[in-house]
Amino acid sequence: MSLQPEIVALVLLAAVVHATWNALAKGSGDKLITVAVIQGSQTVFALFALPFVPVPSLEAFPYLIASVVIHTGYFYFLMKAYEDGDLSHVYPLARGSAPLLVAILTSVLAIETPSMGGIAGILLVSAGIISLGFVGNGHYPSGARPVRLALTTGLFISAYTLSDGLGTRAGDQPFSYIVWLFLWSGIPFCMATAYVRRKTLFGDVAKRWKAGAAAGFMSALAYALVLYAMSLNAMAYVSALRETSVLFAALIGIIAMKEPLGLRRILAAGAITVGIIVMQVAG
Repeated sequence: MSLQPEIVALVLLAAVVHATWNALAKGSGDKLITVAVIQGSQTVFALFALPFVPVPSLEAFPYLIASVVIHTGYFYFLMKAYEDGDLSHVYPLARGSAPLLVAILTSVLAIETPSMGGIAGILLVSAGIISLGFVGNGHYPSGARPVRLALTTGLFISAYTLSDGLGTRAGDQPFSYIVWLFLWSGIPFCMATAYVRRKTLFGDVAKRWKAGAAAGFMSALAYALVLYAMSLNAMAYVSALRETSVLFAALIGIIAMKEPLGLRRILAAGAITVGIIVMQVAG
């Protein structure tokens, strides 16, 4: 069940792209509008791609509908988590818990069963990612509520990962599924944002549409690469590799923003690297 080298390279590229757009979003100030612009731009990009792909098979539509609903819940809980906790603390916990939950869900539902070595590798990757969110005393700084919300967000991430992984395999038309997912997944969130910010919407969007559109393109590219990889490979392994974006985001902070490296980040990078190697060898 190990991943082919080209798939590993593809997913790691997606992780780098994902980290880059998150770094852009992190500095945006207004996260609600930024996320809405990112999602709206993905819908626009999908409209341009729509003529070049066939309509997804009927088997794929239940997964598409489920994914749109799950993505809406994901965005809601992510924003709620950011209201009570910092991105640098909430984000690693949400993303790091997702691969473990994907492995559990795929095993319980008898979709895929990682080997014991593969599970050990996933545990190492997740532990390394989650550790990046802790502060110096080994605790989350904002109490239990952000942790609960982050874990709930991680559950939604694992749920849409599972739905999309199965959707890309339904009917053997992964690119159709990818385009149609981007077409619909952000619409509920954009509509809700438009209602909440109806008095200042145009001014808020005007300030952030350029950065949001760039981040939206990178986000779409990153997730499209991941979806393609999941159409061919074990979802839990791809999910674990994808979430290394948190490590790349930390590296961007060290290189571009002159943040301190620190022993915790070194140990986290080591755990993630060893976990990836274990997944490959054991798979």
